[in-house]
Amino acid sequence: MGSSSSSYAPKTIYLDVDGKVQKVGPNPEEMLVFLFFSLFLLSSHRRNTAIMMVDPEGALVSIDPTMPTNSPKAFRINELKTEVTNRLAMLEKRVELEGLKVVEIEKCKNDLKKLRDEMTSRGGGRVNCPCKYNFSDDGKKVTPRRDVPNYPKYTLSQETVEALKKPTFDVWHWEHNEMLSCLEYMYHDLGLVKEFNMNPITLKRWLLAIQENYRNNPFHNFRHCFCVSQMMYGMIHLCNLQEKLTLTDMGILMTAAVCHDLDHPGYNNTYQINARTELAVRYNDISPLENHHCAVAFQILSLPECNIFANAIITLILATDMARHGEILDSFKQKVDNFDFTNEEHVTCLKMVLIKCCDISNEVRPTEVAEPWVDCLLEEYFMQSDREKSEGLPVAPFMDRDKVTKPTAQIGFIKFVLIPMFETVMKLFPQIEEIMVQPLRDSRDHYEELKQIDDAMTELCARLSLGSEQL
Repeated sequence: MGSSSSSYAPKTIYLDVDGKVQKVGPNPEEMLVFLFFSLFLLSSHRRNTAIMMVDPEGALVSIDPTMPTNSPKAFRINELKTEVTNRLAMLEKRVELEGLKVVEIEKCKNDLKKLRDEMTSRGGGRVNCPCKYNFSDDGKKVTPRRDVPNYPKYTLSQETVEALKKPTFDVWHWEHNEMLSCLEYMYHDLGLVKEFNMNPITLKRWLLAIQENYRNNPFHNFRHCFCVSQMMYGMIHLCNLQEKLTLTDMGILMTAAVCHDLDHPGYNNTYQINARTELAVRYNDISPLENHHCAVAFQILSLPECNIFANAIITLILATDMARHGEILDSFKQKVDNFDFTNEEHVTCLKMVLIKCCDISNEVRPTEVAEPWVDCLLEEYFMQSDREKSEGLPVAPFMDRDKVTKPTAQIGFIKFVLIPMFETVMKLFPQIEEIMVQPLRDSRDHYEELKQIDDAMTELCARLSLGSEQL
């Protein structure tokens, strides 16, 4: 043992024996007695017996001389142990409950899978592309979810009234209630409410039912409905159609524009046919979506509280099927040089072309208004092509996210669909060239420039990649 003196002061131990406090130490004899007493306790009890020294406040006292004395506010080990035990019990109970929830969720998932498989087997492999309305129940009616037309009546400023008549109108800055008020104004302004003795409340109810039966798709939604309807209203003014067509014709044009994509599920006709959906089977693969839009439109119009127009708008809605684009445009080209506004066949063909122009007119608008619509359309295309891939169906290249870019998607469409159609209409209405046709040409040039930049970047990346491989 070392001969140096201890650097710590001897300690006095107080023992609580039957409620009576006794002092031990600090002299060596008393400490030796305490040591023998402790050994006796250890030998006469189980192995896991622990001897602890605590101060009058209940804090542990270390028998290691190098350890500092516990502060009066030290944790009391027994209380801490009790608290930890209680918390562990609570956690075990929560884990048990959460485990039961997980079991129930998995059971529900399995039940849903079995039900889905059973429905698929009953349907002969047909896929139900989700549509709000199942027409197997002929008595089912499409009703507005709000009985009272409670959207506020906005007082449109003169600036807004004038802007509504132009193709440059920015459709992105309006809430649904504001768009409803704008549509209501268009019907009043064109004289349709007065001509057909429409009840203004009925018009509001009908517009609400229309809005509520458009889905929240990226592209084919109520804003697209408003966009097409506003363009139709603008073309009526721009082409001065009030002097050339009857109010019935204008009413049919506006109503067809409002209804033309009702309950669109976000997946086009090609998907409907390839996936053998209920709509494709119902309409024998002939314009299934457009026939469905007509059916929903007439379900709404058949309601007494929504019956603003019972006239035939089917022809115009069906004309929006792009599969019929060439047929309709060729028919119009044959008539346009000797067009006769008194000829019903000529006027019907014009109305079909007008609604087609309005339906795909986004590129007529300013770039800051038109370009977001391209993003929305591509989002919807990619959503469909992803589903087609997962279901093993054919995928159109212009909808494949791995093959299409914004410039490649737009250039061909503008050059070979939009410009030829609008230029044909321009023969009958020359005034649209500056306001509608020239913006299309500018848009074509814009996307061709973007494509050149994309091609240059692709080529540069390829060269850099080749160079790095050679190194």
